[in-house]
Formats: sequence, C-alpha cells, structure tokens
Amino acid sequence: MQGNIREKVGVLFVSLMCAIMLSPAWALASEVVTMDQIPAAGDPGWWKWPVILLFVTFVMGIIAVLGGVGGGVLFVPIIGGFFPFHLDFVRGAGLLVALCGALAAGPGLLKANLASLRLAMPVALIASTMAIVGAMVGLALPTHIVQLALGGTILGIVAIMLTAKKSTVPHVPQADALSTALRITGVFYEPTTKEEINWKVHRTIPGLLTFIIIGFMAGMFGLGAGWANVPVLNLMMGAPLKISVATSKFLLSITDTSAAWIYFNKGCVIPMMVVPSLIGIMLGSFVGVRLLKVAKPTFIRWMVIAILLFAGLKAVQKGLSTMGVSLF
Repeated sequence: MQGNIREKVGVLFVSLMCAIMLSPAWALASEVVTMDQIPAAGDPGWWKWPVILLFVTFVMGIIAVLGGVGGGVLFVPIIGGFFPFHLDFVRGAGLLVALCGALAAGPGLLKANLASLRLAMPVALIASTMAIVGAMVGLALPTHIVQLALGGTILGIVAIMLTAKKSTVPHVPQADALSTALRITGVFYEPTTKEEINWKVHRTIPGLLTFIIIGFMAGMFGLGAGWANVPVLNLMMGAPLKISVATSKFLLSITDTSAAWIYFNKGCVIPMMVVPSLIGIMLGSFVGVRLLKVAKPTFIRWMVIAILLFAGLKAVQKGLSTMGVSLF
C-alpha cells in the first residue's frame, strides 16, 4: 500500500517538475509564436481555461486507461478541436502529456524485464530523428494544413483500431539476419501460463522503415506514437504483445523528448496548458486503473473510437473552414 502511494506521489512530482522546468517558455512564446488564440493573462476570466482543461484531461486520463490508448492521442485532437488554443501549443502540450506518462512507466517496465533495450534502441534512433524532422515541418506548415493532416491521421487511427488484431505471442519461425546481428531477442516470464517465453523478431528492415513514418507523425502532430508502435512491433516484427506494449512505452520517452525540445525551443510549451493537463491526466489515470477492474472493455473501446472519430472530423472541419470550405 505504501509502495503504491509513493509511486503515485513520484509520478505527480515528475509531472510537476517537468511543468515547472518548462515555465520559461511562457516568455519565449510571445516572441516566437503568435498568441492570438491564447487567453490573455490580463483577462479577468483567464483562469477558467486551466480549470476546464484540468477537468477535461482528468476525464481523458480515465478514458485513456480504460481504452488502452495513450493520453496524447486523445489530448491533441480533442483540445485542438474544442479549445481556443493555437494548435502549436496543443501539440507541444500533447507531447509533454505522452512523455510524462512514458517517463513514469519506463523504469518499472525495464525492471520487470518487459521493455527490451535491444529492441528499443535501433527503433528509437530512427523514430527520434524523424520526430525532430516532423516537429520542424509541422511548425513550418500553415495551421490549417496541419489541422487537415491531423484529422486524416486521427481517422486513420480509428480505422486501425477497428481492423487491427493483436497476437499475444506471434509465431516467428526464424529471426532474420539483421535482428540476429543486433541480438534482438530475449526471455520473459508469463505468469498466466507459468512459463518462460523465448522470443525473437523478424522483418526487421520493414519494421525500421515503418518507424520513419511513425516518428515523423509523432513529431508533427504531438500525438505520441503508442497507437502505431504496438501493431508494428507485435504484428509486423513478431515481438510478444507484452514486450511490444512495454517497449513502446519506453520508446515514447525517447521519441517524444526529441520532438518536445523543438516545440520548447520555438516557444510552443506554456505552463498554463501543461500544468493542468499533466495533473489532470495523471489523476485520471489513477482512477482509470481502479475502474479497469469493473469496466466493460468492449463498451470502452467503442466509446474511444467514437470520440476519436468525432475529434478527427472536427479537426478536418476546422482545417477546411479556415480555407473557406464548409464541411457541414
């Protein structure tokens, strides 16, 4: 019991420290990025937006845990579509949301021998490099273009969630030459079957090439990339599902850090958004873990799909309306 309390306090402490360390970006933002869609600090009603953001992200944290998706993939389309914040600031905060969750989970996953460093390192090298490129491209493009691309990506995620299957332990007849050379293999204990499972991967080159696209999209949209990491590691490369999920979580701590620095350097990370978002997501995650025992997974899955579908259409609508095109 005490260990759980210490863990929760530690997660909140990490979240708050990340937000406090990023507080100089408040000054940078006014110099680099236009502030026309950020509520002014002198506005008597400015405080309502952080409070609403705290409540919305709290609910979002619960849904993210129950639906088995990262907080970032819900945060960016929902906050970007329904809040009066510029999309650049939303994407910067979205990366921090995904990053802090990964930082909180990463050490435990490594200690439990579920996250594989040998699997993560070559993938992280490619994904983090492309995340930097994606962040730079995303900040250089007009906002309505990014909105349209974001909407299309969210709708694509919905399609993946509807069609993608998972394999607990995929059948890998033989490791390919590259994974053998990199020694991407391991052993983990499966308590449900009480056996040690030796695993290896194949199709390493196609998998690494796919992470070029995944890393670019993660940096460009600030979504995190767990929604794409797990299917590629599990279904394409053949890593067991638990290894794929854990390695993906650890991988986010590297990929999102690379992209987050670009947004930070451009002044797109502000405490007014980051602090309530991180606190709300973390508190919601604690509640979501408790509700997971009694929630019906099928209902939650369809609820998440419906939310993402609506948010994706909203992003497309906002992008088209900026161009003078009415979707509805």
